[in-house]
Order: sequence, then C-alpha cells, then structure tokens
Amino acid sequence: MKKSIDNDAINPIHGNINYFPDLVVIAKRNRRKPTLAEDIIWQKLLRYQKMGYKFTRQKPINRFILDFYCSELNLAIEIDGDSHIKKKSNDELRDKFLFQIGITTIRFSNEEIINNLEGVRNKLTKYFSASPVKGRSQRGRG
Repeated sequence: MKKSIDNDAINPIHGNINYFPDLVVIAKRNRRKPTLAEDIIWQKLLRYQKMGYKFTRQKPINRFILDFYCSELNLAIEIDGDSHIKKKSNDELRDKFLFQIGITTIRFSNEEIINNLEGVRNKLTKYFSASPVKGRSQRGRG
C-alpha cells in the first residue's frame, strides 16, 4: 500500500515545511550537546560553508529533527550511531517521507566520520558536484 504525504507537512501559504513546535527545545538541546561524530563533521566540513553550501544543525522538519540540513540542496545529512541499529525501519520510513517532500538523505555512520573523514568529504564532494544546483563556486574556507 502506497502511503501519501501528510498534507500538514507543507505550509500551503508559504510553501515551506512545517514542524512540530515541541521539537525546537529538543533541537536546541541537541545543538548544545552534539555527539563526537556530529561535532567532527560540523567543525571540519559543514560549518562556515566550508564545502560551499550553508548547513544548519538539528533542523526540525515535520515530526523529525535532521542532524544537518541544506535548504539550497534539499539535502539532509544523518549520522547513524549505535541507537540506529534497532531503528533501521524507522530510518527508512523517515527517509521515504523526506524524499516525498523533496529532501534527499545521505547517511554516514559514526565510525565513518571518526575514522575516515576524508572519505566522507569525498562522498559529499561527489554528491555536490552531481547536484542539480548549477553555477556554484566553492566559496567555503575548507
């Protein structure tokens, strides 16, 4: 059975994506206490547009909080730690919902970020260069 998009996800007047207001408090708490992997990818790759695109941390989208989100690319970057092993089906449903509203999700494990940050950088660089957003220069500092 094909599940349709929750109509409450998109604001009909502004066209932006609604979110549950209670998530703001949780997102702020998550930003203050990032995991080691989140802190590494933020400090080394995503902060200050180091890869050429602006990302936000802990972005509420509908009923979810995305680890990192770029509105220009409609891209979510999710960091999967040990807790995601038991939540694989939830992650798949979440990714499917996000895809239905136009957001692509890229997932990395904690281990990838901690032990192979250059590989993560290369995967992101390949994704960015294949992105439909054209005419971009790498204006970041990285």
